[in-house]
Amino acid sequence: MTDETPRAHPVRVLLAEDQGMMRGALALLLGMEEDIEVVAQVAAGDEIVDAALTHRPDIALLDIELPGLSGLDAAAELRERVPGCRVLILTTFGRPGYLRRAMDAGAAGFLVKDGPVEELAGAIRRVLAGETVVDPALAAAALSAGPSPLTGRECDVLRASADGATVADVAAVLHLSESTVRNYLSAAIGKTGTRNRAEALRAARQRGWV
Repeated sequence: MTDETPRAHPVRVLLAEDQGMMRGALALLLGMEEDIEVVAQVAAGDEIVDAALTHRPDIALLDIELPGLSGLDAAAELRERVPGCRVLILTTFGRPGYLRRAMDAGAAGFLVKDGPVEELAGAIRRVLAGETVVDPALAAAALSAGPSPLTGRECDVLRASADGATVADVAAVLHLSESTVRNYLSAAIGKTGTRNRAEALRAARQRGWV
């Protein structure tokens, strides 16, 4: 709870989390704060923008790894379509690359899930007040890690090559020639210091680059 003067109206929060138990627990705990109201809960990334347009939350609290659309992609969409809604990323995966991508997508905050709910409630209030709130250890790690060396197209090709997709499959999905796909994959493998595209994708995901 907080001893700050409550707002005339509670902070309206949209919660996006694919794990039902975690989503329910977060909604319950945040609902115990006198000045916070969870107005919408969704389990998939492609439901976020529609829910925000319907419920007009002040804050969207988004996980990153969601079915349908990642929280990072949803954050970028919210910036365009619901600019009055500020985004706070809450994730299990405190990866430096994720933090950089979240900030690029317009997120106002980035926290990992192992913190106390009081810290989360405080972060929601601070983001609403216009502050940027970032987990300090993650911020330091992101600064030391540097930016991702992968281009946007190299990331696209790596993602499309998941689950055993062939070069021809990737080329068809991305409307590229097979030789261009091979060039992008070769570049990504070189930049990640790996031996093949499966290792390159795994390494890029571990660093939060894709």
